[in-house]
Amino acid sequence: MAANHDIREPVAVTSQASRRSPRKRGSGFKWKPVLSAALRWGLVAGIWAGVVVAGIVAFYALTLPDISSLEDSGRKPSIRLALTDGTVFASSGEVHGRPVKLAEMPKSLPQAVMATEDRRFFGHFGLDPIGLARALVVNIREGGIRQGGSTLTQQLAKNLFLTNERSFGRKVQELILAIWLEWRFTKEEILTIYLNRVYLGAGTFGVAAASERYFAKDPRELNVYESALIAGLLKAPARYSPTASPERARVRTEQVLANMVDAGYLTEAEATAAKRLPVGRGRYPTGGLGPRYFADWVLDQVGSTIGYVDRDLVVTTTLDARLQRLAESEVEAILAKNSDKRDVGQAAMITLGSDGRVLAMVGGRDYRESQFNRATQALRQPGSAFKPFVYLAGLEAGYGPDTIVDDAPITIRNWSPSNFDRRFRGPMRLGDAVTQSINTVAVRVSETVGRGRVIDAAHRLGIPQALDDTPSLALGASEVTLLDLTQAYGAFATGGEAMRAWGIVEIKDSDGRLLYRRQPAPERVIAPAVAARMTEMLAGVVQAGTGRAARLDRPAAGKTGTTSNSKDALFVGYTADMVTGVWFGNDDGQPMKDVTGGGLPAELWGSFMRKASEGLPVRPLRAVPPDYPVAQVPGGWFGRVFGAPQPIDRPMPRGGATYQSPSQNQGGGRD
Repeated sequence: MAANHDIREPVAVTSQASRRSPRKRGSGFKWKPVLSAALRWGLVAGIWAGVVVAGIVAFYALTLPDISSLEDSGRKPSIRLALTDGTVFASSGEVHGRPVKLAEMPKSLPQAVMATEDRRFFGHFGLDPIGLARALVVNIREGGIRQGGSTLTQQLAKNLFLTNERSFGRKVQELILAIWLEWRFTKEEILTIYLNRVYLGAGTFGVAAASERYFAKDPRELNVYESALIAGLLKAPARYSPTASPERARVRTEQVLANMVDAGYLTEAEATAAKRLPVGRGRYPTGGLGPRYFADWVLDQVGSTIGYVDRDLVVTTTLDARLQRLAESEVEAILAKNSDKRDVGQAAMITLGSDGRVLAMVGGRDYRESQFNRATQALRQPGSAFKPFVYLAGLEAGYGPDTIVDDAPITIRNWSPSNFDRRFRGPMRLGDAVTQSINTVAVRVSETVGRGRVIDAAHRLGIPQALDDTPSLALGASEVTLLDLTQAYGAFATGGEAMRAWGIVEIKDSDGRLLYRRQPAPERVIAPAVAARMTEMLAGVVQAGTGRAARLDRPAAGKTGTTSNSKDALFVGYTADMVTGVWFGNDDGQPMKDVTGGGLPAELWGSFMRKASEGLPVRPLRAVPPDYPVAQVPGGWFGRVFGAPQPIDRPMPRGGATYQSPSQNQGGGRD
């Protein structure tokens, strides 16, 4: 039996091999010097690496943006446009919600964010090495970027102080700022700042703005599903917005709920129950872009209304959501049916209430293709739709609906206007001339009462554009906008009160302080009796004249207008409740195919107004007062033809009128 020995002592070696080649002291590989050298150079390398890292950190620290104030975001003030019921339909600038404390939020909201974006939020110092390693493993396994390693603190640092630039320098700055934030604030404060500043789509920043935007709720009222939906927006706000894609938003929200289960914030049963919770409906409509024409028009007026905009504003507007949708659908339907076969490229429509408030506005067939507003910006010839201003000047000078005027050839310095049908009817009532849109009669009245009176009448009623003092003025050769033309007709509808189109009811700041409220100032521009006579004649246009396609089940009045070669076609008319103007044409001025004001424009006007008036009581138009004076006939050259002479300021010119070429004349007055 071998003798016992201490395992700490070496065992004697007596083999033959060992006797033949005994190991000499100091022979073989020397480990200690190598190890010592490695340690020494490693230490040197570590020191130099530290110096380099410190240098890099110092360099980028010197280039950090100003972090002295977290409150100075440098953002542009937001302007939100709302209907009278508070529904916001458009906005400009960045919409930031009110600051919400973490204790005021439902616990499901920060939990959903942490479960999805940073589960170790309360366990790291701004940089999460474990999270970075896990993301690296996942990305290598998946063969692409599937997970990010940024913490909430890093995201906050980027959102507050940096840009989205992808660079090494920006990443270093982000890490420096993240560590500074962790040193400067508590975890709860960092999470609160993050949730109040993060972008959540649709121009909203912070959970309060997003809660209002998507659910019309205070963030304290959010349920688990709504909290998960908001948390899901962080990955890609535009892609997962419920207004952009409800289906993608649903799938993403369910993934966030699953994340909350994995993180231990919810049980499977609670996550399943959350999917059945009712979801609030946001105050922003998710429909088309039609209201953007109106929104642009209103936004242009905010600065001139209250001065310099230096704070967030809420602008209550006059827009009627039902009428706006109706106007858009009617314009779209008639263009879809006639665009190709009638060579019609564009249409515009505007509807005013009886007090001038803009209820609906369509500036073109597709805002995405063109933001040019053809209702407010396009200057086009109105054609015969301008004639009511001629006849208004005539009524104010002594004409009446029963005045006899001759429909006969007339020449003014080599210019001879003709009627649409190339026929002359001889002596006829002025009212009938309006109904049938007789060109020669309009020119005779204009030249007799004086173009200056016609121009004054148009300006007085709301046409701001300069009007050419030429014979073709009477036939609508001067250019106007549809909005101005429509508001001018409003003076007939109101019985003589000026109608100025307006779209802003009131303006408040984000704290609810009233900055502006519209105060109407009535302005009489036509004598009531004269306005009533004009309505009487324009009602005949709808009942028996060129505007028959616009007839309604209630009293209505209006006038057609067509320019040469059907480049423009219009119908402007009114009931006791609304004034609506319609225009058809092409942006490049190309002629349409046989489109007149009594065709597509009158059809669109009638279709829209019938549906817009549903449910409204049938009310008469402004009646002629019983004391209205008997119609009189002007004197001079016309007086000798028609008798019953009355003095008038300006007789028919003989050779002194400004020459207007037939092509310019034919720019207006076809019907």
